[in-house]
Amino acid sequence: MSLLLRADCLVAGWLQPATPAVSLQVAAGEIVGLAGPNGVGKTTLLAAIAGRARVCSGQLEIADGVRLALQTQEVPPVDGLPLSGRELLALTGASMAGLPPWLSERLDDRLDRLSGGQRHYLTLWAVLAAPAELILLDEPTNNLDAAGVRHLALALRQRSAAGAGILVVSHDAGFVAAACQRVVAMEISDVV
Repeated sequence: MSLLLRADCLVAGWLQPATPAVSLQVAAGEIVGLAGPNGVGKTTLLAAIAGRARVCSGQLEIADGVRLALQTQEVPPVDGLPLSGRELLALTGASMAGLPPWLSERLDDRLDRLSGGQRHYLTLWAVLAAPAELILLDEPTNNLDAAGVRHLALALRQRSAAGAGILVVSHDAGFVAAACQRVVAMEISDVV
């Protein structure tokens, strides 16, 4: 397996450091969980890996040519936006193959006509099934029912089996246990 991401004593932040020093690796075909209490900086760490937040110290290496996809907790408002699920997937280049039946039959519906859970899963799928080798997911089980969580765990395993490396932030311990091959823990007492 080739290494896609390596962080050594990485401290990330916005205007100032906001995370403890974290060391982790994500290889192709691997699903790694990132755990820790609220406020420890898990989201900030993902943002730094994606180039949205600042690397304050330490080393961050992403393999040459690796395409990165980031799912955030921020869901853009879609009220009044005449965009269908099919159009959203086309915008990200995401494959429709593998979508659960309860969502694939609604692809031609406007996003603002879907339930919150359906819209969340579709926007998550737009990232998960996009052409990327490294996928960063921030609390992907938020707003999902039990069937959605089970399907997501299966979809993550399929993407990793196809060679993607996945880094997942989640407070859902059952999901992490079902989906992740290993977990890196961040502790609030370690925050700089």
